[in-house]
Amino acid sequence: MSLKTCVSLFKKDAVMQEAGVCRRRAGPVHGRLLRTIPAIIMPYPRSHIRNFCIIAHIDHGKSTLADRLLQATGTVSDRDFQDQLLDDMDLERERGITIKARAVTLYHRHDDGDTYQLNLIDTPGHVDFTYEVARSLQSCEGALLLIDAAQGVEAQTMANFLLAIERDLEVVPVLNKIDLPAARPEEVALEVEESLGLPADDCIPASAKTGAGTADILRALIKRVPSPGGEQAADLQALIFDAIYDEYRGIIIYFRVINGRLKKGDQIRLLRSQKTYEVTEIGRMSPRMQPSDDGLSAGEVGYLTAAIKSLHDVKVGDTLTLDRHRAAALPGFREIRPMVFCGMYPSGETQYDELRDAVEKLTINDASFTFEPESGGALGNGFRCGFLGMLHMEICQERLEREFDLDMVQTAPNVTYRIHRRDGRVVDVTTPGDIPEEGYDVIEEPVVQIHFMVPATYVGAVMQLASERRGEFKRQEYLGRERCVLTYEMPLADVVYDLFDRLKTVTSGYGTMDYDVIGFREADLVKVDTLVHHTPCPALAFICHRSVAEQRGRSIIKRLREEIPRHLFEVALQAAIGRKVIARETVKALRKDVTAKCYGGDVTRKRKLLEKQKKGKRRMKMVGNVEVPQSAFMAVLKGDD
Repeated sequence: MSLKTCVSLFKKDAVMQEAGVCRRRAGPVHGRLLRTIPAIIMPYPRSHIRNFCIIAHIDHGKSTLADRLLQATGTVSDRDFQDQLLDDMDLERERGITIKARAVTLYHRHDDGDTYQLNLIDTPGHVDFTYEVARSLQSCEGALLLIDAAQGVEAQTMANFLLAIERDLEVVPVLNKIDLPAARPEEVALEVEESLGLPADDCIPASAKTGAGTADILRALIKRVPSPGGEQAADLQALIFDAIYDEYRGIIIYFRVINGRLKKGDQIRLLRSQKTYEVTEIGRMSPRMQPSDDGLSAGEVGYLTAAIKSLHDVKVGDTLTLDRHRAAALPGFREIRPMVFCGMYPSGETQYDELRDAVEKLTINDASFTFEPESGGALGNGFRCGFLGMLHMEICQERLEREFDLDMVQTAPNVTYRIHRRDGRVVDVTTPGDIPEEGYDVIEEPVVQIHFMVPATYVGAVMQLASERRGEFKRQEYLGRERCVLTYEMPLADVVYDLFDRLKTVTSGYGTMDYDVIGFREADLVKVDTLVHHTPCPALAFICHRSVAEQRGRSIIKRLREEIPRHLFEVALQAAIGRKVIARETVKALRKDVTAKCYGGDVTRKRKLLEKQKKGKRRMKMVGNVEVPQSAFMAVLKGDD
């Protein structure tokens, strides 16, 4: 059968279906055609569209299940398939985690013979990327909640479930990894019913690795997840949930159509920036970009390009509408507030302008990343960048270095503090240099409510870890006989650095945690300055609790002593709180042999030369300057705990 004949049969079959829904005929030719030319499929009515996402704890199999769904629906051929297909970023494959949410359109023939359009969004699992999950949930009507049949309900399982319930999504629980020897699906199903309130009978047993249960999951999606709302005849309202920058096509926008219809050639307006553009390409992700001549209508998810070059015109959460028939703006997304900050400065051959362009482009793709210009003294001009956590900071740094070929130096991270000044003003501080020496009464630090979900045998070790991090015990609950939830209130500064790694260590890898910022609380905090030859270095200043100030200050001073080259005079390295020095190291002076030319003769000649050298060193010490090389900053900051 020729390709032309196949196309005509599909068009004829589409006319036969109500509202243009295609029905697959029996036979392999039609199945291959549907997989290779999805743009031919006629527009789908809302009753045959399902928008859903996959949410779960870290490493519970979200990306692997997405692979099975892509294969089961024939979206990707066996020749083009690879594991974790939607995790197309190098960092995602190297670390084995999902960093960015990915959208893809699937076409599935249901038991009733009709073909449904399934718009899937694969989401991250780490607590630092909760904002990605929240944005994805706002574009869906349903969610697949994946639970490891061996590990059971964990911290991020519960956190993501609550996010889905807050947005009134239909949640379909799936017990994954039933092929594992340690799987206990019946017990975990009861655990789901007790902790989440979802009926145990609704849990679908599956294995994303072997593909078992995939057909049941697809049936449940079509049966349980409601079709999207909206009106195709209404004025266009589309929500931007992500965007990327392309060197050749400009900014590519990912959006969900709430009302109306959008097609190629339409003149659109971005309501936030009030800029207008003409749509040059529009389509769906299947999983690569697949242009659609028919455009997208209410309920669908897709992408568009419109030759948008200005990075400031597009913002995630903005509303798209037609320029000639403008609609009201959508609520958008809750503005995220970064909690961890650090400075990023160019080093080596990287210039300031290159770094500025790179952080602006990264902001387009990562709405939770913020930056503002600042000067770092010896480090030159750079940017004060905000992140959701330490992992988010590491990912952003690596993306800047890899995707934009940059060489940077990064200052020590710190969280946001709140200062109560004596004149009554309350100001937020993101860098130690902004804290005044005097003129304030109270410093407050951010506090989080943290939930540790651990096996019952590790409760004592986790309690000890929490007490070391100034944790305040709140309550203890049990999920069945083997798992326990410990709730603490703890300073954010003691959480974001390495608490997750320490938790994995003390619980042999079985412990998980989730936290939410609940406010600010007064604490005995101090600003520790690092002085080189009695001159402060702003890039090495930090804020910490008074009880650990001496330990951290001494650690930095010792590391700095190994990096600063020796001079002809002694160089004092000090860590100080105000005018009180809490740690000191000395870089010994170089000794020039001024008596080398003296041989034999009177010893008083040598003594005179040595005394003259000593006076010169004292004079040099008073007027000499010490330049800290950039390599020393990099070594100290990269090794800072």
